[in-house]
Amino acid sequence: MHIVIMGCGRVGSALARALEKQGHSVAVVDQDPTAFRRLGAGFNGRRVTGVGFDQDTLREAGIEEAGAFAAVSSGDNSNIIAARVARETFGVEHVAARIYDPRRAEVYQRLGIPTVATVRWTADQMLRRLLPSGAEPLWQDPSGTVQLAEVAYAPSWIGHRISELEEAAGARVAFVTRLGEGTLPTAHMVVQEGDLVQVMVRKAELAAVEAAFAAGPKEGH
Repeated sequence: MHIVIMGCGRVGSALARALEKQGHSVAVVDQDPTAFRRLGAGFNGRRVTGVGFDQDTLREAGIEEAGAFAAVSSGDNSNIIAARVARETFGVEHVAARIYDPRRAEVYQRLGIPTVATVRWTADQMLRRLLPSGAEPLWQDPSGTVQLAEVAYAPSWIGHRISELEEAAGARVAFVTRLGEGTLPTAHMVVQEGDLVQVMVRKAELAAVEAAFAAGPKEGH
């Protein structure tokens, strides 16, 4: 996958190196050309000097071929504008924005753009929103038998009931993080874009749950 990152600070440079290490092609955009020094001599991706929400700059970075876009500059406004341009103008599927003010996060989530507030930001969290796959264990009982895990799901589950997810996977959804808040599932609750689904499952069955979530709903359901 080709991935464009706006911002080459400590966060953006670490993200760029991590993604390239995973085999993705990466382009980094920053207004300050000296910022690219953080990438190191071993970085083989593109370095594009310019404003991250400028369409010509984004095209130079390969946004038209990108499967993901991360806005991790030092400004909330720049990040959200760039994220919206990537999503709405160029149709990038996976978009995430770093937000300093957590009070704004809910507003941005309603625009369909996953946000990561600085207070809980890590490169791993940003990676999971750009490259959603598998499961991320959040807790396990002392014996290691039962886990609470955030499990990625296929986009085709959006609009389907949580109960259908549970039935397909044979596991219980403990809660759903929606617009930055935990929500207990109800009988009629459906999966919405941007939802993070946390599942309580036996560790031995986690791989099967991941596969069911990734496969999407069966035809006719």
